[in-house]
Amino acid sequence: MQTSELPDLAHTDTRPLHWLATAAAMAAVVAVAGMLQPEPAASASPHRPTAGQGPAPVAAPDPQRATYPLDCGGVEHIVARQAPGDLDGDGRPETVAVVHCAAGSGTPPSGVYVLTQGSGAAPRVVATLVDPAQRTSVGDLAVRDGVVLATLLGYSSEAVPRCCPDQREQVSWRWQGGAFVRTTGTAPVRA
Repeated sequence: MQTSELPDLAHTDTRPLHWLATAAAMAAVVAVAGMLQPEPAASASPHRPTAGQGPAPVAAPDPQRATYPLDCGGVEHIVARQAPGDLDGDGRPETVAVVHCAAGSGTPPSGVYVLTQGSGAAPRVVATLVDPAQRTSVGDLAVRDGVVLATLLGYSSEAVPRCCPDQREQVSWRWQGGAFVRTTGTAPVRA
């Protein structure tokens, strides 16, 4: 038998303290691994609530299926933006849609409409937040915590080309007292 030229290793002589330290380290690794478990994979089939879970979530109205109070003179309308959210706090989502007529050039005026899913098949318009007659278009649109947020783009005069709005206004609407209340800066305006 050949003897080793290396010195004796310290870990070959175990003591209860070594076993305790090893067990504590393994317990820590198992605990951390338990906290880092991945989320369960989503099922391919839709979730069906059982009797104790309450009603199934309602989908937000599809703005492509709605009829809008918008006169496009025979051309199609375009849903440029949409944002779903529960605006009135009833637990059912509404959809806010920015709609304008299909124009060959320029920036056509937009309407901003609130849609709800009626008892029929198609969603219906329940509020007009911006009428196309105001001759504005909409930049950004979002719904956060029941508040509609939008950037309205407009023109300071008829001399400004319709491609290039030169005015910008940040607005929001919140459902209060049976109506949408518009806020621009700090002054609320009923709409």
